[in-house]
Amino acid sequence: MLAFAGALLLVLGLISGFFLLLAPLGVGSAAPGATAWILFPGFTVVGFVLLAVAARVSHVSLLSRVGGTCLVLLALAAGVALFAIGNGLAQARGDTLSLWYVLGLGLALGGSGFAIGRASAGSEPAQT
Repeated sequence: MLAFAGALLLVLGLISGFFLLLAPLGVGSAAPGATAWILFPGFTVVGFVLLAVAARVSHVSLLSRVGGTCLVLLALAAGVALFAIGNGLAQARGDTLSLWYVLGLGLALGGSGFAIGRASAGSEPAQT
């Protein structure tokens, strides 16, 4: 149950970040408010922690890398969008602050996920 809750929160956090990414580009009708700004890092971190607590030590490395990959891809998409807007290749429908937010948090949290994944790649400690 804990793993399911963690996976659900992680997915909802990533979807919140995706909505923050799409809003300045005018894609879709969603206009993320303060809730999405809070839920993106909040649900992502809490979801990952719940998944890591529920998983075996050997699975934490894989979960960290998958979560880190999703966050870095989200950050890269925000970086590409900022590049396109900054060079006149795309028009922003609003403020681009959410793109900077997704870029910064995606790189920070994604990089942390990769670091945790590499550090936890060892074997489980012996049961005493």
